[in-house]
Amino acid sequence: MCGGKIQTALLVVSYTMYLLLGAIVFQALEENAEKEQKLAVIQMKEAFLQNFTHLTVADVEQFLKNLTEAVQRGVYPVGNESQVELNNWELSNSFLFVGTVVSTIGYGTLCPKTVAGQIFCVFFASFGIPLNIVFLHHVGKMLSLLCEGLGKCLYEKGMKKKKIKFLTLLFFLVMGILVFLCLPPFIFQVVEGWSYSEGVYFAFITLSTIGFGDYVVGKRPDTNYRPYYRPLVAIWIIFGLAWIALLFNLLTTLLEDTEKKLVQDLHKMGKAGKKNEENQKRYRPARFSTEQPSSLGSGGDAQKTVSLAA
Repeated sequence: MCGGKIQTALLVVSYTMYLLLGAIVFQALEENAEKEQKLAVIQMKEAFLQNFTHLTVADVEQFLKNLTEAVQRGVYPVGNESQVELNNWELSNSFLFVGTVVSTIGYGTLCPKTVAGQIFCVFFASFGIPLNIVFLHHVGKMLSLLCEGLGKCLYEKGMKKKKIKFLTLLFFLVMGILVFLCLPPFIFQVVEGWSYSEGVYFAFITLSTIGFGDYVVGKRPDTNYRPYYRPLVAIWIIFGLAWIALLFNLLTTLLEDTEKKLVQDLHKMGKAGKKNEENQKRYRPARFSTEQPSSLGSGGDAQKTVSLAA
């Protein structure tokens, strides 16, 4: 028991330090490059506002193209030069980024632009994704042990095993849905300004690792986020991934068991049908011929009949 606790503590510390170290490295590699990109975009916008009456159609098209590329790189041309100080690679946001990397969510709204950052991301993900799988597996075991403990408590009170299995499964589903899908949207509604349905949508798309990137936390340029907000979101994502992985595994097992049962039932029905056919053939009454024997016998018989008649 003591060895298991030490192993768990070492895994948690190693995982946390790995994410924190990755966040620090990404911040150091990408922060200055993003500031330069923001400054270039703001200067481009100012030049457009000063000369927009003399611009040709080709100039406007080029401006829109540059603007679109800036937004795709995560640089939003809103505000003035004071907005340059608000970078996407501050430590809290960088920590959220590394969480989305090792969890393979990959929103796409924030990604390394420098060559050093991209190369580091390859090596960081190569070791971080297996580490994340091990960590999620351990968290899943902890959740399973929690359900087993509840089952033992109910069993000691004299409850039947089938009922215990149903109640523990119900507890696992209800608590997971409340903690990971129903309660977080209220926080997103207050902090991000989303509707509740949008928050539920974001929670499921994130925890299922689909990660469209149409809704991402901490991206409103006019909002001052608390430093602990995005790290808490990263922690919610990690534990939510463990829960939804167990849920998907449970649903997969349920579907496989249902498929096996259907195949077995169809096989039994086929065997029963064949057996009925064999029984019908075995006990079918014999058919007797009703045809009369032919009056034309052999040649000798015909001669005897003629002689008797004479």
